[in-house]
Amino acid sequence: MPPPTLTAEALSVRKGSRVPVLRTLPEEVPVAMVYDGTTHAVMMASPGDIHDFALGFSLTEGIVTDPAQVADFEAVAHDQGIEARLWLAEDRAEALAARRRTLAGPVGCGLCGIDSLDQALRPLPDLHGVGPILPEVEVMAATEALRGWQPLHDRTRAVHAAGFLLPGQGVVLAREDVGRHNALDKLIGAMARQGIAGAEGAFVLTSRVSVEMVQKCAMAGAGILIAVSAPTAHALRLAQGAGITLAAFARGEGFDLFTHPQRLNCEVTDVA
Repeated sequence: MPPPTLTAEALSVRKGSRVPVLRTLPEEVPVAMVYDGTTHAVMMASPGDIHDFALGFSLTEGIVTDPAQVADFEAVAHDQGIEARLWLAEDRAEALAARRRTLAGPVGCGLCGIDSLDQALRPLPDLHGVGPILPEVEVMAATEALRGWQPLHDRTRAVHAAGFLLPGQGVVLAREDVGRHNALDKLIGAMARQGIAGAEGAFVLTSRVSVEMVQKCAMAGAGILIAVSAPTAHALRLAQGAGITLAAFARGEGFDLFTHPQRLNCEVTDVA
């Protein structure tokens, strides 16, 4: 696999000075998701944890519903990028073939393979009543705890992270990537491979909360989402409808709680 970083020369420009420096930059390469010999999507991603990425992507896109439905996997590096090759169980291969016949054009980053608003805003699992009760102090500390799981960010200051928090244990698993969606897919793939259920804890993000991040959270069965930055309006509506507790602007000293406060032991009125 390609190395995760590149050392590059630069000028550090400050008031009254320009100093040559060396900076560590994160690599970004095309990763082709190839199912049974056919490319389904090409994503720009960090060249690490490709197995986790491929499995997490497959789960959150509904291509498989269980890791056991991937019969085999290999990652193949080429000069132009990486092929994540997955071979599916027969029933999932047939379902994907049927889905491909409905695609109108090429697929790529974002909502991969989707060609209609109905598909983009697909129904999400109902997570009302799913998930643990978290002390508010654990929510306040969540993003700072995630910082300890970000070695690539420490070296580059240019990547996102997604972590999984268990009550009383803090962040127990995390993944990094130049793409915030990719980091969450990698984490979900790693959790699936290790047998960790989303309903057991909370996702913690270094990014803003978009529609796709809420969708992935819901598909992974997690009822709590904590982020260092803000949600979009429609992400908020999706979280409300799916029964997901959404805490944003979580930066150590506090957080804003937007939906379903019943999972947190603090006095807040729910937001419609």
